[in-house]
Amino acid sequence: MTFKALVVEKDPEGTTHAAVKALTEADLPAGEVLVRVEYSTVNYKDGLCLGSGGGLVRNYPHVPGIDFAGTVEASDDARYSPGDKVVLTGWRVGEAYWGGYAQKARVKADWLVPLPAALTPRAAMAVGTAGLTAMLAILALEAHGLKPGQGPVLVTGAAGGVGSAAVAMLAHLGHEVAAVTGRPETEGYLTSLGASRIVPRGDLAETVKRPLEAETWAGCVDAVGGAMLARVLGQMKYGASVAAVGLAGGAALPATVIPFLLRGVNLLGIDSVMQPFANRQAAWARVATDMPMDKLEAMITMATLDDLPRLGREILAGQIKGRTVIDLNA
Repeated sequence: MTFKALVVEKDPEGTTHAAVKALTEADLPAGEVLVRVEYSTVNYKDGLCLGSGGGLVRNYPHVPGIDFAGTVEASDDARYSPGDKVVLTGWRVGEAYWGGYAQKARVKADWLVPLPAALTPRAAMAVGTAGLTAMLAILALEAHGLKPGQGPVLVTGAAGGVGSAAVAMLAHLGHEVAAVTGRPETEGYLTSLGASRIVPRGDLAETVKRPLEAETWAGCVDAVGGAMLARVLGQMKYGASVAAVGLAGGAALPATVIPFLLRGVNLLGIDSVMQPFANRQAAWARVATDMPMDKLEAMITMATLDDLPRLGREILAGQIKGRTVIDLNA
């Protein structure tokens, strides 16, 4: 019995090619749990793995897809039984290991999380790694004292996957949200998600000589890094925190320690790949209660396996807005 998968292969010249192919369960790697994948999604890492590999893919042929949600078909692990709804993000699945761009996946039981009853597999993939990362950032900010009413919370890269989810959930939680974007055409979209203020990317794109500026932001979810993160650190309120989730603007941080020493600013690193099970379960539980489903629906663009090569190129070029959900059965 065959099933469809998006398979990336590398030719002798080192060029990769992605195409939909028929596989059998015998082709799948070892693992304790066999999952019938219903939905996946598209992240920046997926774009890399669909193309050159970006240094993430170890072996070919390869099935990308760092996220998936679906139903357990068979399990050698007592924690999961046939019929259970599950979600997987991280653990280098879709990079070092075969991922979710296939109608079936066999994985380690430790990598799975039971899907909260309030979330469908489709909704879970509208959230995906991006939304989970946004929630992990919010949880970290809350653990460091962020509460509604303390002032505006800044979200950089706001029209992207992490940013969109962060805007929607922060607004739902009662925060005043300021959304940074370099794409004017996304302003209406961000306002519809709950942003009360739009900040043009150019306002924060360059560092300044002053290590401190006016105290403006009560918190920040930063997906950009680079010069923008350095600039934002100097604008944080006393004792406020920045949750760093990405580096779309570069990995270097041309900053000083002055915001940390004189204002007690916190820079919180957010990783979603290797998070322990308990943290993942807690974050998914909060997503189920704090992600406004009408706003989530507004983020979704549906696609199929055949669309993935194009979508991989588009996300690397910064042309994807919101969340793209891949229907494995379409």
